Amino acid sequence: MAVALTVAGCGSATRTESPSGQASQPQQKLVVWDWKSGEAAAATYIEQARADFAKRHPGVTVEFVAQPFDQYYTLLGTAIQTGKGPDVMLFNGGGQIRDRADALLPLDPYVAQDKSRLAGWDAFSKDGKVYAAPVTLQGHPIYYNKALYERAGLDPAAPPKTWSEFVSGCAAVKKATGAACFALGNKEGFGIQFFLSGLGSGVLTPKEYDDWIAGKRDWNSPGVKRIFELWKDVGDKGLNNDGANSTAMFSDVFRVFETGKAAHIIGLMSDIGHWNDFKEFLPPDKIGVMRAPVVTDGAVPSLPYDGGIGYAVAKWTKTPDLAADLVRSLTSTGALTAFYGKAGAIVSDTTIDVSQAGPAVATITAQIETGRPALHVALSSKTLDVMGRLSQQLLSGSTTVDKALGQLSASDRKG
Repeated sequence: MAVALTVAGCGSATRTESPSGQASQPQQKLVVWDWKSGEAAAATYIEQARADFAKRHPGVTVEFVAQPFDQYYTLLGTAIQTGKGPDVMLFNGGGQIRDRADALLPLDPYVAQDKSRLAGWDAFSKDGKVYAAPVTLQGHPIYYNKALYERAGLDPAAPPKTWSEFVSGCAAVKKATGAACFALGNKEGFGIQFFLSGLGSGVLTPKEYDDWIAGKRDWNSPGVKRIFELWKDVGDKGLNNDGANSTAMFSDVFRVFETGKAAHIIGLMSDIGHWNDFKEFLPPDKIGVMRAPVVTDGAVPSLPYDGGIGYAVAKWTKTPDLAADLVRSLTSTGALTAFYGKAGAIVSDTTIDVSQAGPAVATITAQIETGRPALHVALSSKTLDVMGRLSQQLLSGSTTVDKALGQLSASDRKG
């Protein structure tokens, strides 16, 4: 019933009746679905986007419908099946939008002026066409607690560069502070995505990395197998916090890191589970960012990032020009400056100055130029679901790495 009511409340253009029963002028209305507009940290961003759009279209009403994230793609799937729903919708970059591109309007003619200003377009593109404009850049830096490093006698300014150094450092932190090596939340099966992308560039050679992103993935290669072996080994050797499979990624696991119960976390760039959130417990100068430790010879660690979230236009909208212009307002410099300022989001607008945000942000943004697409973003949403389920089984010991890779390979071929 909730789905039916929500979908029924959406539409591109409506005609209202006056109280006297006489027909009034058509009232144009755009409906936006997302999971951000209801958050306090995004309020100023939405307000700025509304104001930017209203300057050009004062007679158009814009309604934001904030959906719960854990149900968002299910609700969106229902709307797509019926061909009735919002005019504009928010997507995560990668498989979630590519799997639904047939229901979306290509935006290339509308966003041509924004191409050089915004970064992260590839995550919202398929077959050479753009289907959403990026709002944020999302990546998976490895954050570390410099205070714990200091207590363990480690140099917080020189994080480990190899896997053996990393594991040795974790042992020192555990002995001195009792803190775990990794904060991991895998209740939803998301933890493996962060692990794959956060550590993958320290395992795969540049060619293996390029082949993966290009879709030429060999799930049985030594490099890919090594990543999943590390996932299991880290769990088996007690390097994660207790109960990783029962700890929610959003947002219980971030508290584990913030409160000093783990020395490292593979987090996000924006706009949750990131440097700005951690400041509540950790002073900015105690939040470190490190590259993936090198596991195999020939690997070149890099920042894994893509377009994070972006707004798209439904193919069924009755007012495509208006809807696309609203997307442009949602990615305007004014709106994105507000999002960065209030939420600490690393936004897609490359013209915004973030130099005063602190050392963690400085480290992250300095790596963007040489960053690489995140490994998990190249996978279909169905394969990510399979990977999440198998990752839980690997941690619990109910499957093997070889069996898991066989199932992932089969799912990836279908995707």
